[in-house]
Amino acid sequence: MLSPLVPSSEEAKAELLALLKKKSVFHGDFTLSSGARSSYYIDCRLTTLDPKGAWLVGQVMHELIHREATAKGARLDAVGGLTMGADPVALAVGMVSHCLNEPTPLQVFTVRKTPKAHGQAKLIEGNFKRGDAVVVLDDVITKGESTLKAIEAVTQEGGKIAFVAVLVDRQEGGREKIEALGYSVVSAFSRGELLGEPATSPRPADGVTA
Repeated sequence: MLSPLVPSSEEAKAELLALLKKKSVFHGDFTLSSGARSSYYIDCRLTTLDPKGAWLVGQVMHELIHREATAKGARLDAVGGLTMGADPVALAVGMVSHCLNEPTPLQVFTVRKTPKAHGQAKLIEGNFKRGDAVVVLDDVITKGESTLKAIEAVTQEGGKIAFVAVLVDRQEGGREKIEALGYSVVSAFSRGELLGEPATSPRPADGVTA
């Protein structure tokens, strides 16, 4: 069991949203990794690499993953994604899985951007093996390119993608691109929640209640 000081799922989600708004949302003129311009920037690493933020991320994302896996009847072995945005999210989820005394805690892996140039020349580091059923993670999904790179690496190495889970969906086409390839995507938060926009999207973040 987790410590009684740990908030409930609803409280953890509310606290994490508040922390993301405080630490990870910036307004101005930014160039995104896709090359597109944006009037705002979401830097989740300021939250996922914060001690309190990491603990909350682990709880919220673990709950999201557990709920989706249960709905799908999916077996899960590990979680991970493309370095470095996915790294703290994956480790936080794995640690919560351990703290919950699950019979088989979720293992954690990371996908390198290029294969290691020495040693075993690995593209995937950490606790991953051929045949594993995994959840591919990301902190923010925009156009979906980093998530797709992780999916490609996992499938090339013989892994099976159960689904994709992201902390924040910027709602700029990435989710749809991934789903068009046959992979379902769940998210903890949407762009609108972080920016305080009216709930006009026909597809709110998964598990979010109005």
